[in-house]
Amino acid sequence: MKKSLIFMFMLMLLAVFVAACGSNSATDTPAEETPAEEEETDVAAEEEPAAEEETEITIQHDLGETVVSKNPSKVVVFDMGVLDTLDALGVEEVVAVPKGNIPEYLAKYDGVEYTNVGSLKEPDFETIYDIQPDLIIISGRTSDAYEELSGIAPTIFMGLDTANYMESFTANVKTLAEIFGKEDVAEEQLAAIQESASQLNEKATASEAQGLIVLANDGAISAYGPGSRFGLLHDVFGVTPVDKNIEVSTHGQNVSFEYIVEKDPKYLFVVDRGAVVGGESPGKQTIENELVQGTQAYQEGNIVYLDPVNWYISGGGLTSVSEMIKEVDVAIE
Repeated sequence: MKKSLIFMFMLMLLAVFVAACGSNSATDTPAEETPAEEEETDVAAEEEPAAEEETEITIQHDLGETVVSKNPSKVVVFDMGVLDTLDALGVEEVVAVPKGNIPEYLAKYDGVEYTNVGSLKEPDFETIYDIQPDLIIISGRTSDAYEELSGIAPTIFMGLDTANYMESFTANVKTLAEIFGKEDVAEEQLAAIQESASQLNEKATASEAQGLIVLANDGAISAYGPGSRFGLLHDVFGVTPVDKNIEVSTHGQNVSFEYIVEKDPKYLFVVDRGAVVGGESPGKQTIENELVQGTQAYQEGNIVYLDPVNWYISGGGLTSVSEMIKEVDVAIE
């Protein structure tokens, strides 16, 4: 009996000892790190913080330097060429324009959903202030109002350097594209325009035809040469100027009909200002008098009446420049 009790007591001690060893083994041995956990740790260590997207750009222009927010939601435009470009790029953030001389092909901006903000030379400052725009874009006709407009919202000047027309035009388009995130669309349209202009230049240069471009304004005429407001006819399109010494001026050099007879251009290009500003004397009536009828331009049917909207009102836009190239291309034999 005593032997049995001793045997059972020893079995119980052995069981307690084995249990204790198992418990210590489970506690002291660390769990192995799985490969998946190691991979996640490495990936997390390699991740870098995402770069912050640029939200503002600084625009250098003829009237100063302006910090502009990218993709502004409310834009006021005081230049029809700029409005043309924004429309061609598909920008929908324009909310206000001066409605006095909106071209027919931009007629939608005359609708009630767009606010009228005065005229190109006389902005309606109170209305503009009430709009609280994110960006105002002006050009030469509105330049005197730059300081006051800048006090309302960021304002940039986007005039054209007519002595470097295509470079200036291209720079303006690219700036607008950068502001509104339309770089791809702009590059495509600019490439098409550059190709058309190059082809026209080759054609006009090969023809060796001399030309003269004049502005008809209620019975008066002024001529434009290389480097002038309409000088791209010669500088870019390749039409040989009949007179290389015409004074470079925004309003052109005042000339007589005798001057036209003396120069006797093969092509006489006419921009009829009166047709777009309510003039009383039609350009054709002004130009085609007895004196001019003696020129080769008249006798060969080469008096070309250019679209005054494209050349005088909305020049420098993606659509207007494209149409200007087409007009001259059709005229040159």
